[in-house]
Amino acid sequence: MQFTPTQKRFLAWALIALFAVLALWLLAPVLAPFAVAAVLAYALTPVVDWIDDVGLGRVPRVVAVVLVEVLFLVALLSVLLLIVPILAKELPLMREQFPVLLDSLNEALKPLLAQWGIKLNLDVASIKGFVMKYLNANVEDAFGSVLASVKLGGSVAFALIGNAILIPVALFYMLMDWSRFMGQLRQMVPPRLRAPTDSFLRESDEVLGQYLRGQLLVMVILAAAYSIGLALFGLDLALPIGIFTGLAIFVPYLGFGVGLVLALFAGLLEFSSSHGIGYPLVMVAVVYGLGQVVESFLLTPRLVGERIGLHPLAVIFALLAFGQLFGFVGVLVALPASAVLLVAIRRVRAGYLSSRLYLG
Repeated sequence: MQFTPTQKRFLAWALIALFAVLALWLLAPVLAPFAVAAVLAYALTPVVDWIDDVGLGRVPRVVAVVLVEVLFLVALLSVLLLIVPILAKELPLMREQFPVLLDSLNEALKPLLAQWGIKLNLDVASIKGFVMKYLNANVEDAFGSVLASVKLGGSVAFALIGNAILIPVALFYMLMDWSRFMGQLRQMVPPRLRAPTDSFLRESDEVLGQYLRGQLLVMVILAAAYSIGLALFGLDLALPIGIFTGLAIFVPYLGFGVGLVLALFAGLLEFSSSHGIGYPLVMVAVVYGLGQVVESFLLTPRLVGERIGLHPLAVIFALLAFGQLFGFVGVLVALPASAVLLVAIRRVRAGYLSSRLYLG
């Protein structure tokens, strides 16, 4: 069977794509830290380039890279160090308020369900004993359990420690040589295809860059708004829960839902004995209701923009699909791959609408 030159080129590119997908699937665990570093390098390279431009070439690139990476790591650690101590401080409150919360829920639910002909008989004492057994556990016992888990999962712990060291190192070298890496990849493209490839990559980069910059700004604004809103209601955990909700908005609806549940749980523990169950419900309804309205009708349309075309449902599907196919690495490359695929679909659609097949 004879193949035309066009068919041969198509088969060659299909085999290359198949090999790339197969390699990505087989090497997913090894590629994970490098994929994380590549995503971070893509996001942070403009900052390094900006420092170079501001310094008018007098600031060595290595200084700019170290400065940007250190600031990024400090910001990441600051969020962790902000959340962990506050959550640890709230453990005594959970021990104190959980029995009261359980009694309040039992008293509120019984008459409500009785109106619908449902009889509820909770064994409150047994539930209290079961939960308080773990809430009152000694720190030494908990620490011992953690150590035992680390011993049982030594390979997992070793992998986490190794990735925590490898990712900053890989990020440093990628930030230093990002332009050179991109240039070498471009040289692998046949000369006659470089012009359309450059145009395709520029459009993909513009779509992804606009989405990431807009989404980052939305996340920062919402983190501040949720934190301030919860603080106005007097919630002790307003800052960490507000920051978490704002940052988790990157995953549409899932981050919002998890933040809402955390705020409701913290509010019930803190306010059930002093203000009743209705107060935390009103708090969550007001803060998260207004937050969702502002995000959906004001922030996202104006800052992210409808012209980007990355619909929230498309983002959710891409995250789930790539995660299912390639695991953690798939989740990391889902958004860049979706942006590239979106541009490709736009070009194929434009070509089809201008073709003889469509126009007849």
